Amino acid sequence: MASELCKTISVARLEKHKNLFLNYRNLHHFPLELLKDEGLQYLERLYMKRNSLTTLPENLAQKLPNLVELYLHSNNIVVVPEAIGSLVKLQCLDLSDNALEIVCPEIGRLRALRHLRLANNQLQFLPPEVGDLKELQTLDISTNRLLTLPERLHLCLSLQYLTVDRNRLWCVPRHLCQLPSLNELSMAGNRLAFLPLDLGRSRELQYVYVDNNIHLKGLPSYLYNKVVGCNGCGAPIQVSEVKLLSFSSGQLTVFLPAEVKAIGTEKDRVLPLQELAMRSLHHTYHSFLKGRQLLVSWLTAAPLSVCRLLTY
Repeated sequence: MASELCKTISVARLEKHKNLFLNYRNLHHFPLELLKDEGLQYLERLYMKRNSLTTLPENLAQKLPNLVELYLHSNNIVVVPEAIGSLVKLQCLDLSDNALEIVCPEIGRLRALRHLRLANNQLQFLPPEVGDLKELQTLDISTNRLLTLPERLHLCLSLQYLTVDRNRLWCVPRHLCQLPSLNELSMAGNRLAFLPLDLGRSRELQYVYVDNNIHLKGLPSYLYNKVVGCNGCGAPIQVSEVKLLSFSSGQLTVFLPAEVKAIGTEKDRVLPLQELAMRSLHHTYHSFLKGRQLLVSWLTAAPLSVCRLLTY
């Protein structure tokens, strides 16, 4: 097996291969053949999925300087080393299904990175330096132990797809609403109790998934037409409670739908029900005016005798 591996790497070096597939090789250590002499200077894509690697070499960038894509899915890597930051041409990094507990701040130096996949690990936080990834388009950090998202994440101006399913998030940073390119946001299976009121205001954001957030009982109005999945959210509301939800102006009282009962929290200074209440009030008022105008029109067209009869 070792001789076959050495032969594969030697051929790749001699023939200046740009792609090297070392998946399913039962590797416990990074192959030394890859790091010999000048390494593989022409290599752009390295596939090492489904092995048993626990770490990466410190001189990885020195030996593989032109690496554009690195696939390390399904290994046993615990820490992303600082040396990863020297892979300045790297555009795709897949570290899904490992044993990651820490992502080093140096990951923010990967200024060309477009796709970062860290799903199915044991991460409790992400370094703020993730916000330095200006070219990042895809970020998958699902199935970890994250309690919060980094505040600087909103600086990833190219981010289009953000997946944070099955974590322990209880809130979403308000700055996340500022992501100008975000098209798809998936937050299923967390502990979310509320969402920022401006979330969904961007025209670019088209798909939002919030399934299985049992504490989430309502959505900001901007998300009404963008949420694809919300099964398993909230708890049933008793019919008797519905009557307590109302908006009054003068002698007119408008009862609100039960599903908007718990939108927002006490921390939100802007009343989250206000917009929907005003819409309901506006609709009711216009219905009243329309009925009154019909009555006036009928009386105007009615014979004089009928009008006199109605005045008694």
